[in-house]
Amino acid sequence: MTTTSFSSLPLAPAILANLDSLGYTDMTPIQAESLPLILEGRDLIAQAKTGSGKTATFGLGILHKLAAADFGTQALVLCPTRELADQVAGELRRLARFAGNIKTLTLTGGSPIRPQVESLEHGAHIVVGTPGRLIDHIDRGSIDLTKLQTLVLDEADRMVDMGFMEDAIRIVSACPPKRQTLLFSATYAEDIRKASARFMRNPAEVKVESLVDASQIEQHFFEINPDERNAAVAQLLEHFRPASTIAFCNTKVQVRELAEELVARGFSAMALHGDLEQRERDDVLIQFANNSCSVLVATDVAARGLDIASLAAVINVDVTQDTEVHVHRIGRTGRGQEKGLALNLVAPYEMRWANLIENYQGKPIRWSDLKTLTPAPGGPLRAPMVTLCIQGGKKDKLRPGDILGALTGDGGLAKDQVGKIHIAEFASFVALDRRIAKEACATLSQGNIKGKRFRMRLM
Repeated sequence: MTTTSFSSLPLAPAILANLDSLGYTDMTPIQAESLPLILEGRDLIAQAKTGSGKTATFGLGILHKLAAADFGTQALVLCPTRELADQVAGELRRLARFAGNIKTLTLTGGSPIRPQVESLEHGAHIVVGTPGRLIDHIDRGSIDLTKLQTLVLDEADRMVDMGFMEDAIRIVSACPPKRQTLLFSATYAEDIRKASARFMRNPAEVKVESLVDASQIEQHFFEINPDERNAAVAQLLEHFRPASTIAFCNTKVQVRELAEELVARGFSAMALHGDLEQRERDDVLIQFANNSCSVLVATDVAARGLDIASLAAVINVDVTQDTEVHVHRIGRTGRGQEKGLALNLVAPYEMRWANLIENYQGKPIRWSDLKTLTPAPGGPLRAPMVTLCIQGGKKDKLRPGDILGALTGDGGLAKDQVGKIHIAEFASFVALDRRIAKEACATLSQGNIKGKRFRMRLM
């Protein structure tokens, strides 16, 4: 595969210098195929998976024509989930570092709407949001889209899956007709094709084959009886002992049952499915991302927008009937230079779907025998960290350094006993070494952070 340098594009020198500082030199396939079309001003439908570099693709298109002196909203990025919106906004801010005055605002549910309204009153160049909250702002008249130049629909297939497509079309209708529209989707089903025809102008189409590098992922298939599926998952975890695993199930009921059984067996496991409240979902994702949970059991829709940089293993508890979904699942492991592990359980009635995967990847799949697997030493797979929740956040002007200072100062911890620190609006989440977490929580709850005492608990 040949790579193309970003310097071959008609981007401003300041943008190119920032890309270089971020370590972006060669374009990914989706960037190489899409960016020239985007920079020409074409509408675009791009089929690309999470991890393919699509955020930088549309982000550079937005920044290329953005007028920093005008604080009107010039770009709107629509995302299906709050987590994806936060990730996209973070990446756009990194891409916009070359100009200190570009404001990116995130508008999602689960946060008070009043501060968002106040932020919009001061203007924002780029808005990233979820359908429900954006409709709230449109109905209130708190967002002005008259200066919009670029509209992005990210992960459009999941908007369809989650029932958001009509909301998305309503948002599109509130945008100026003279604009550039970019649609990104991991799959491109007929319902998306029909919907996009209603609001896109002669779009160019780009499809990039999966970026999954088979040489990076060790993949095994195991034939099982349907009634031993959950026990087989535990057996795989005990043998391979991956540091972090997503176990994909096809139904919410199965997600709940498997997570409960794994916890009963002593694993650090949590469930992620569509029936969770946003706050519960946030709590689960924070704990998985900071190594306070070893196994995340999830449906495809619930895991959408979740982008863990380093994932040791994927377990397909059920074989999916869609080969592209299978590739998308296993493509979450083995990223960058890291090796990945994909383990697949196949009941006799699922053999035809395993055969479809074999045909899709163009080589025989590797069958292994569960009976040959033995538990590795170490007992139940426990997460190395525990999350401390502090009842204070951005509104209290807390910063990661304040919390780290309190933990390593009065708390008496070494820096390597403190993991990721995440500051939300009204709460902060800190990963602590499991062995000292209770003692650290007790000590810190008796002390101060920035001269103030906060309530806190271990999650």
